[in-house]
Amino acid sequence: MNNVWPSVFLALPAAMGLIVAGCNRAASRVHPDLPEPQAGAAAIKLHDANQDGVLAGTELDQIPGLKAALAQVDSNQDSSVTADEIDARIQSWANSRLGKMSLVCIVTRQGESVAGADVRLVPEKFLGGSLKTAAGTTNEQGIAMPSASAEADSPPGVSPGFYRVEITTAAGGVPLPARFNTATRLGIEVATDSPPLLNGDLQFEVGGTGN
Repeated sequence: MNNVWPSVFLALPAAMGLIVAGCNRAASRVHPDLPEPQAGAAAIKLHDANQDGVLAGTELDQIPGLKAALAQVDSNQDSSVTADEIDARIQSWANSRLGKMSLVCIVTRQGESVAGADVRLVPEKFLGGSLKTAAGTTNEQGIAMPSASAEADSPPGVSPGFYRVEITTAAGGVPLPARFNTATRLGIEVATDSPPLLNGDLQFEVGGTGN
């Protein structure tokens, strides 16, 4: 597993179906929501705290969706990201002709399924306002299929993008610590070649203590 992923993503060995820290990918090839032009420049403007023209270290910690894709975005492997590298990665989404993907997410606490957990995939702000948040609630088996609200001419699913992952519990459920929602460091890139999405379902373990 790529070491930029938070420890809550557990690679769980399985036989057929291979449940690991990825997502079941069923792709639609029409009607993607598109990032704004010059998203790379917007990312630098929003998050380049030391104004050195790149995003690295603690700056990337504030952009978990982008950090999750560091290995795919950082073309020269210098552990930092430029505006051009971000724009090139976004162009690769267009080149793939991917519309939307269906994601299967599983939430557990100490290995037990968590029902009634709200799972939200929130586009990173630098992508602009066109990408929509995808949301879903886990069933009794702890399974959710987050999806952006579908327009009449658009299928459900999640468009290519860099997303923050926020997990909360529905009314009456046991509240989850801020590190899983308001202060999340969980992120995912939705793309046809995103490594966590190639092998199975996306597993979130929300046990443990702390804020």
